[in-house]
Amino acid sequence: QVQFVESGGGLVQPGGSLRLSCAASGSIFSIFAMGWYRQVPGKQREVVAAATKGGNTIYKDSVKGRFTISRDNAKNMVYLQMNSLKPEDTAVYYCNAPRGSMWWSAPEGYLGLWGQGALVTVSS
Repeated sequence: QVQFVESGGGLVQPGGSLRLSCAASGSIFSIFAMGWYRQVPGKQREVVAAATKGGNTIYKDSVKGRFTISRDNAKNMVYLQMNSLKPEDTAVYYCNAPRGSMWWSAPEGYLGLWGQGALVTVSS
């Protein structure tokens, strides 16, 4: 099972930017969709953005226009550029590969193990 290691989190002021990185332990070339997820204590993990191997991207409504997901299949890396950050973006961010025909809205599981995540705190 592929493992993912997230990095790049930190404390940033509202309006600031951060770039998260996700390193996969194996090849992501053939993985259809790679996603970024976030979780706030006491709440369910939610999908934020995803990128397919064909180059299509999809975003949660609240981050559209502010976040950009990208994947580098040659380096087995996935990135999340986050701009114009808001306090409500505060969460632990994870990456993984969702499975199933409804992989965005109702994944049937995930290809990888959940990593430690990257904590993003947006606060003045």
